[in-house]
Amino acid sequence: MSLTVVILIIVVTDSTLTEQPVCRLQGAMAFPQLSRDGDIMVGGVFQIHSNTEEKKHLFKTRPDPPKCKSLLIGEFQSMQTMIFAIEEINNRTDLLPGLHLGYKIYGTCGSISLTLRAVMALMNGNEETLSDTSCSRPAAVQVVIGASASSPTIAMSATLGPFRIPVISHFATCACLSNRRRYPTFFRTIPSDYYQSRALAQLVKHFGWTWVGTIRSDNDYGHNGMATFVEAAEKEGICIEYSEVVHQSHSRQKILKNIEVIKKSTSKVIVAFLEEGDINALIKELSFQNVTGLQWVGSEGWITASDVATAEGYKVLSGSIGFTVVKSEIDGLREFLMSVHPSQGPGSSLLNEFWETSFNCSFSNRDKEKKACTGLEDLQELKNGYADESELRISNNVYKAVYAVAHAVHNLLQCKKDQGPSANYTCKKTSNAEPWQVLEHLNNVSFTTKQGETVFFDKNGDSTARYELVNWQLDHKSAIRFMTVGHYDASKPAGHQFVMSQVNIVWTGGQYEQKPESVCSESCLPGTRKAVQRGRPVCCYDCVQCAGGEISNTTADSNDCVQCPLEYWSNEKRDECVLKIIEFLSFGEIMVILLIIFSVIGACLTIGIALIFFKNKDTPIVKANNSELSFLLLFSLTLCFLCSLTFIGQPSDWSCMLRHTAFGITFVLCISCVLGKTIVVLMAFRATLPGNNIMKWFGPTQQRLSVLGFTLVQVLICVLWLTTSPPFPSKNMKYYADRIILECDLGSTGAFWAVLGYIGLLSAMCFVLAFLARKLPDNFNEAKFITFSMLIFCAVWITFIPAYISSPGKYTVAVEIFAILASSFGLLFCIFAPKCYIIILKPEMNTKKHLMGK
Repeated sequence: MSLTVVILIIVVTDSTLTEQPVCRLQGAMAFPQLSRDGDIMVGGVFQIHSNTEEKKHLFKTRPDPPKCKSLLIGEFQSMQTMIFAIEEINNRTDLLPGLHLGYKIYGTCGSISLTLRAVMALMNGNEETLSDTSCSRPAAVQVVIGASASSPTIAMSATLGPFRIPVISHFATCACLSNRRRYPTFFRTIPSDYYQSRALAQLVKHFGWTWVGTIRSDNDYGHNGMATFVEAAEKEGICIEYSEVVHQSHSRQKILKNIEVIKKSTSKVIVAFLEEGDINALIKELSFQNVTGLQWVGSEGWITASDVATAEGYKVLSGSIGFTVVKSEIDGLREFLMSVHPSQGPGSSLLNEFWETSFNCSFSNRDKEKKACTGLEDLQELKNGYADESELRISNNVYKAVYAVAHAVHNLLQCKKDQGPSANYTCKKTSNAEPWQVLEHLNNVSFTTKQGETVFFDKNGDSTARYELVNWQLDHKSAIRFMTVGHYDASKPAGHQFVMSQVNIVWTGGQYEQKPESVCSESCLPGTRKAVQRGRPVCCYDCVQCAGGEISNTTADSNDCVQCPLEYWSNEKRDECVLKIIEFLSFGEIMVILLIIFSVIGACLTIGIALIFFKNKDTPIVKANNSELSFLLLFSLTLCFLCSLTFIGQPSDWSCMLRHTAFGITFVLCISCVLGKTIVVLMAFRATLPGNNIMKWFGPTQQRLSVLGFTLVQVLICVLWLTTSPPFPSKNMKYYADRIILECDLGSTGAFWAVLGYIGLLSAMCFVLAFLARKLPDNFNEAKFITFSMLIFCAVWITFIPAYISSPGKYTVAVEIFAILASSFGLLFCIFAPKCYIIILKPEMNTKKHLMGK
């Protein structure tokens, strides 16, 4: 405590607050600007004048006396409200009966040093120094109401706290004051900035402003409030383009630098955590440079200040929106304010100054530029907000603070010892209450005002956080009105705290409908996602289209694209997942129609050749070419042509099993017939040698059995395939990302290649045997044609393998159909075309003599 005393002695300087001459006795003594004796004394500390600039000179032992500037009407109104509340309580019989409240009110001009001097005077009477006597005697007041800003209140609370003198502030909103360990005697009737800063962040987010500039006062109010706002804004996804610091005591060059930053910025919204004097200093330069068209979001420090809401202020701040404390009506206050007159206190410099400021006149002859004050001026004609009963906000907080003191003292004097909240709880029956006793009862005070508002303090000394969202609008008389457009109640559950009213908002420039936009980057449309620009805040980004198979359609400005389900794909705009294109060889495609035509033509040609052979079955050329195997070969070729049709259409269980087995069996039957014809040719010429009777071992029965045997092997392979792992329809989504290929899964790949391998084995055997018989004599020998047909067959199926593996989607099936048709046509034309040519066009060659030749 001794250290605190030393500090206080150092900061005490000459007072400029008194309305009477200052007596100088071992340090200066200060008299209150307004005072009245009473049984319970209430101190008042108000910023009645605008802030001071305390200049310190290097070679002086003490700073120059601070000079207060012009009178602040709003603070004067708050001071008068305190007096009104005290007089109203004194006139009541149900509250503090038989006792009277007195007051001592000091003006501080917002200066911390003057605030501390006022605190010293309130603690020690008129003495501004501490001594053993002053510390041992009772304090001059039992409670202090004030101050009007956070920084002076912090200094005042820190000073009065060790002496357990309660402080109730009506306008100090810094969240730091909720620290009960540092400020154990502090209370306030205005909500903490802890809630206002978060409410402002929610407000900015509500209107979609993600790119804002911030300006704060260069004091505890501005720094702490803005720090909380920035923290809340980051959680809401709001980015800060710039953060400037302003104070009314700053030089013009420094303020011009602030304005230059504002002019160069791209954000169209400014969140201003400023006190009344600070924004006035800024408005002056902004108006001079015609910096308009910006949307201002304000704190309660200035948003409803009558000294800010001037014609010059509206030019810059038109359409401003911000939170302020809830307004109320106080019965009888307007009449009290209207009764204020310099004649109430003869020689009162403060009342005279109020009158001169309000009516722009002068009681003295020193200022010849102003008209002389007569004292007959009518306060009803004032338009400076002094008597505006519709905007009682801060004054209402003063009113509640005085009543909180009255109820605390009332409870102190009326309580019983066994009703106390703690062992040290004290009850008094006399009027000489101590400050620490009032402090105990303030912690538990709870009452309802005449306006129906419940007043109490939580464990941190804070009141319930309720705000009105106000908007600067002009009424039909072109007067500035603070229109309530929303409410914020921190006591409600999350998500229901901020509610907008059904009232049109006037935006900057006086526009109703065109809400200003303030974003670093335009919103990314559905189908795109945000890509943060390197080295810039997260609100600055490029819009990148979602990749294929990804969409963004929930809201704009998606951070990520959402992957579509497996069977879906993104549309062209990338804002919706649609079913993937189903792809298979359908009967309606031109390519498929051509394949069907060739397949039918091949089957018809084969049937036609069979009819020709049947009609000429008794001719030498038909008989000489093993007519039985020829007809079986033509039958198998017909099946080969027709089995290609099973590959067309949407795959099903039956079509998948049929297409591969039919293809495998019919081709083996076909190759078996060709192989049988080749063996017959070889055996026939071997039989012509003397003593060789090999033909009896390869007669018609053996030929039929060989064809049947070769075919049964393939049938056995297909049966094993179908019973163990048959082909089945499947959806191939690997080859194409944007479509689904309906195809037949082979089931057992080994079985499929076994079927092809067996066909290839028979083809190779047939090719080798035909090649060996190619030089056999006479026209009877068809081995040359078989050799050529097998060469085509093998060439087709050898090229089929890589084409089949590399062909995409449905074209894999088309390649297989093409291979079937090409090899079938090769066999048909190479083996039967020469014979048909002779039968139809050269019948003279269809004789035994011609066939036998030499």
